[in-house]
Amino acid sequence: MAEGGDAATVAHEAGNAVQETPKAEPEKAAAPAEPAPPAEPAEPTVRTIVLTGHGGYDKLSVQQKPQPKAGKGEVLVRVKAAGLNFSELMVRQGLHDRMTKPPVVLGMEAAGVIEELGEDVSGLEVGQNVICLAQTGMWREIVAVPATNVFIMPEEMSYEEGAAIPLSYLTAYFMLFDFGNLRPGKSLLVHIAAGGVGWAATQLAKTVDNVTIFGTASASKHDAIKENGVDHPIDYRTRDYAEEIKNISPKGVDVVLDPLGGADTSKGLQLLRPMGKIVTYGSANMVKGENRNLMKMAKTLWQSTSVSPVSLVKTNKAIAGFQLAHLTGEIELVRSAFQDILNMYKDGKIKPRIDSVWAFEQVAEAMQQMNERRNIGKVILSPEKEPTKPAEGDAAPTSPLKKKKPSLFRRLSKRASRSKDEGEKKDEVKNAKKESPIKQEEQEKADDNKATNGHVQQTPEDEKIEDEAAEKLRARLSGGDPNIEDTDKIVNDKIGAAEDKIGEVSKTVDGKVGDAEKAAEKAAEETAENVEEKLEEGKEKAEDVIQQTEEKVDEAVKQEEAPTEPAAQEEKKDEAPAEEPEKIEVAVENPAETDDAKAAAADVVPDDKPVENEEKADGDASQEAN
Repeated sequence: MAEGGDAATVAHEAGNAVQETPKAEPEKAAAPAEPAPPAEPAEPTVRTIVLTGHGGYDKLSVQQKPQPKAGKGEVLVRVKAAGLNFSELMVRQGLHDRMTKPPVVLGMEAAGVIEELGEDVSGLEVGQNVICLAQTGMWREIVAVPATNVFIMPEEMSYEEGAAIPLSYLTAYFMLFDFGNLRPGKSLLVHIAAGGVGWAATQLAKTVDNVTIFGTASASKHDAIKENGVDHPIDYRTRDYAEEIKNISPKGVDVVLDPLGGADTSKGLQLLRPMGKIVTYGSANMVKGENRNLMKMAKTLWQSTSVSPVSLVKTNKAIAGFQLAHLTGEIELVRSAFQDILNMYKDGKIKPRIDSVWAFEQVAEAMQQMNERRNIGKVILSPEKEPTKPAEGDAAPTSPLKKKKPSLFRRLSKRASRSKDEGEKKDEVKNAKKESPIKQEEQEKADDNKATNGHVQQTPEDEKIEDEAAEKLRARLSGGDPNIEDTDKIVNDKIGAAEDKIGEVSKTVDGKVGDAEKAAEKAAEETAENVEEKLEEGKEKAEDVIQQTEEKVDEAVKQEEAPTEPAAQEEKKDEAPAEEPEKIEVAVENPAETDDAKAAAADVVPDDKPVENEEKADGDASQEAN
């Protein structure tokens, strides 16, 4: 019973607990907790090609970046296609001066659709197809561009054509018609005639009657550039283009468009006829391979021509330089020229050629296409294009150096290994010689024949020396590790580190030079101020001295005019009469004789006696006479 009672009691208590539990919940619900603040919406991002540093293709990557906003006077454009230019290759290698320090977004031209208008924007509408120009930053899915740099696309123009036109055709337009003053009957040399600017320059030159065009390109591109309008294609890889031009036109050409620099600028200047012009707009000769080549840079700079104005006067020639990136302040000039270009497109006089279109993720392959001079026309990047897999047998972008030949270490290692195998074979031959004298004689004859034919066999000592040299080289390049698999990477890393160090030193030097220039300017300003102060002080002192001198002169003059009392007494002493002459006694009998006596007395008196003495002498003489 006790157990049963206990069980009942427990059940009763449990029931009460169950009944009490719901009563506690309403009390908690009466004081609900504060609601959590709503999560802020994530900031929209866009895919962006970012240059993370100077160097090879691996310095470019696609990243998510905050979507730009349309500011006052700006237009928000969704990019459909963007242009790739040779200047971007130079920027990636650190050879261009117009860019800021990485990381930075490249791209100077694009075509797309307006998505939003900023304040104070007129003449444009949302949904219009437009072409955009900018200093940089066009390699994004969405860009914010000043309305003054936006142009409405013709209806018949594709996005790829819209992105291909701005830089190439504007550059060619200004060089031909502003600097070159191209007129009917003139001749023109276009370098890299199959490139973006070369293609545009050929078409624009053909809008002028009877213009002869010489164009350089590899032989495989000659048919294309001839179809575009080049009259005389020249393979610069196998022929001297200067000699070819002189054979056709002995006097040379009227206009040269030079994107190469170095020795080619000097050649172009020599090719000019009297009244000819050469327009330089790049230094493509500096670019060789994927990474910056310091020797190529030095060679190009060393071979660059230096021309004096006197020599230009004597030869009646002109040199000009052009870069659209430095023409940003001339908006009206650029807009006027671009409108002319769009009108030519509408009239069917010009049409850009699209070489290839690449996805953003394939920007490295696109750059390699241009870097290796494989393009005919414009290379385009598209944010909407899906990346394609490389065709079978195609390699990923890599350094041309690696594609051409193996590294020095691998070549020497292979040579050492081959020498070692040959040494082992020679040991076997020697052992065979010992076993068979007849075979030994035959082998000696064979060796003599090889030596006679110029094939001198190496001795075992030579082979040993080569093996040791190869081993030392391997150890030195690999840091003591005999494993040679990562040697190329080590060498490239060391080269990259050296180039980075050179870049840092160059920046440090530039900074110190800038500081020195500022210090020199400040010192010059302070010196000028000190000089001015000294001049003022000297002027005041000079005026004081002059005034004091004048006062002294005036005082001296007054003293001369009014002598002092001692001086007057001294003068009186000097003026005292001399000893009177002996008096002459004359007996005067009548007045006439008295007058003669006066005259005689007057003759006796000295001439330098004062008048009062003369009167006194006259009186004395009269008294004597009386």
